[in-house]
Parts: sequence; structure tokens; C-alpha cells
Amino acid sequence: MNKISCIRALADLDQISSCRSRIESKQNTILQLSALLGLAGNEVRLKILYLLYEENELCVCDLSDILNMNISAISQHLRKLKDGNVIDVSKEGQTYFYFVKNDYLLILESFFNIINSKSKILKSEIV
Repeated sequence: MNKISCIRALADLDQISSCRSRIESKQNTILQLSALLGLAGNEVRLKILYLLYEENELCVCDLSDILNMNISAISQHLRKLKDGNVIDVSKEGQTYFYFVKNDYLLILESFFNIINSKSKILKSEIV
């Protein structure tokens, strides 16, 4: 029994070839964005990324206080983001400050502009 996956009469071979080339040429960027979206798909990690983006850097205690979560839980989320190469850390004295890596700032900016715009829209609807 033949499995038919498409009922089109003719395939546009030029289009298929062009699309394959574009996907192949952007493979690294697609992988990077996919990994970021996988990490940011968690609500707490998205909040952490948003706060780091907005504030430039925060320590685990700041994030714990802001998100009203224990330090251990915040640390686990920070570890996943750091292991995913999305954030980095700098040390000042005994305190570690986390920040979003430059490679991800522009990508995250578009998401956080949506959050900021939506918040403004919601505030104006309430008033």
C-alpha cells in the first residue's frame, strides 16, 4: 500500500531547493533560538530572564526576594539558564551577579517588548 503524503500535482523543485538552502544556512541560529525558547518556556525562567534583561544584572537573593521563592529554587533555574549558555555570572566580593549574554539580548528584546506593550494596554483598559 502506497502512503501518499501530499496530493499536489507537481512539486515546485526550485522552491523546495531554495527552502532547504535557507534552512541549512540558518541552522545554527535556529538551534540557538530553539534552545532559548525551550529554556524560556518555563514561567519562572522567563520571569528571571525578563528581570535580568530589565535590570542588567541581579544576584540570586534579589531574584529570590522579587519572585518570592527560596534561593535553592532560583539557583536551580539559574543553573539551567547558565548551562544553556543564555546567562553568565560575574563576581563582586562574595556576591555573584547574573546577566543575560549579549548574544541573547536582541532576541529577548522582541519578547519583552511584547510583555511591556501588553502591560501598558492592560493598564489603560483598567483605568
